[in-house]
Amino acid sequence: MMQSINPATGELVAEFDLHTEAQVDQALSAATGAQSAWRRVSVIDRTRLLSAMARELRAGQDRFARLITEEIGKPITESLAEIEKCALTCDYYAENAPRFLADEEIGSNATHSAVVFDPLGVVLAIMPWNYPFWQFFRFAAPALAAGNGAILKHAANVPRCALAIEDVMRKAGCPDGLMRTLLVPSSGVAAMIEDDRIAAVTLTGSTQVGQIVASQAGRALKKQVLELGGSDPFIVLPDADIATAAQVAVKARFINVGQSCVNAKRFIVHDDIAEAFTEAFAAGIRALKTGDPMDPATQIGPMARRDLRDELHDQVTRSITDGATLAIGGAPLEGPGCYYAPTLLDRVTPAHTSFREELFGPVASVIRCSSAEEAVALANDTEFGLGAAVWTGDAALARRMSREIDAGAVFINGMVASDPRLPFGGIKKSGYGRELGSYGLREFTNMKTVWTGPAR
Repeated sequence: MMQSINPATGELVAEFDLHTEAQVDQALSAATGAQSAWRRVSVIDRTRLLSAMARELRAGQDRFARLITEEIGKPITESLAEIEKCALTCDYYAENAPRFLADEEIGSNATHSAVVFDPLGVVLAIMPWNYPFWQFFRFAAPALAAGNGAILKHAANVPRCALAIEDVMRKAGCPDGLMRTLLVPSSGVAAMIEDDRIAAVTLTGSTQVGQIVASQAGRALKKQVLELGGSDPFIVLPDADIATAAQVAVKARFINVGQSCVNAKRFIVHDDIAEAFTEAFAAGIRALKTGDPMDPATQIGPMARRDLRDELHDQVTRSITDGATLAIGGAPLEGPGCYYAPTLLDRVTPAHTSFREELFGPVASVIRCSSAEEAVALANDTEFGLGAAVWTGDAALARRMSREIDAGAVFINGMVASDPRLPFGGIKKSGYGRELGSYGLREFTNMKTVWTGPAR
């Protein structure tokens, strides 16, 4: 049984039976059959499906946004933006997939060669709860455009979103069976990965789950794309625009109640401006409105689950015990729901829990540094490598630092964010492979060489 629980109230909203082994088997067979036909559909015709997906998402935007907010507590304005971002991504690949998938001709006087991009087959998508629509559609739009099929195994706490996604696909005219949502427990994933009808796996989730899925897919020799945890640095140097950096820092840390792999988490600030930045940062945090996530004025809703809130509070408590200074917050809020006070920890060092572990919630850590070189060293002193931000007025220094920071993306004087035009993913224990852009579209293709000799 899967349950949908409103984290703002603790109310049980709905329960769903799990799919049986027979239903899973039927879905995999149907997906295999549908994909074998879909791969033969022209790219132009496949992109018509993507355009229809965008229309369905926009037509149901209010309803889907409410679903997101009811299941994970995301502020409603952010849920609405999530649906629009999904639609924009579908539009982007509808327009650009034919160009991205075009044969690459490599000719010579005597022979002709080309690289072609064939689909792999049916991809198992193991998706997280924190962006329940976006995480699926950023995978599905390019994967379907490339001719693949998709099986969605969503997080256990968002079954209503998972089923709504399947409904979007059906209403958009997706061929029967090509995409299915399966409500299965985590214990059922290994069997699907091992099944010959699954060609590849994509996962967004924690590093711990990524290690499990990677070992299962590795044994089965299945292609994987893994987008895992992060502890993104946000570096602020003395010549930065301090007011703007502090304002962006609040959004970079507290968007989605701080529950994103690519949230800024470690704020590495030069000693010369540390007090000014921290004061401005703290003022922005204190101004955040916590409350009912259905209220458009709310900026901080509840965390998605009580166990996640308990884990976060334990990390904050250990950080303070380690020697970090509690500047703001630092405790669960009283009353119903899974609310945690927006929190600022100051004078954090590499010895502290909040530096070493990913804090997946509304908690920011300020770390002091004495130079750009030390800032880079602190940024890289982590097992993660997803995103990073550098704030400085020195363009040459920023470019040099961007090449030295271990991350899948570095944003200069801006907030790290995913964009359908740009490849997205990490290194180290933040995973491997890329989503989005032309590179993400090609991840689930067979880049096949076709060599043609002279006619005889």
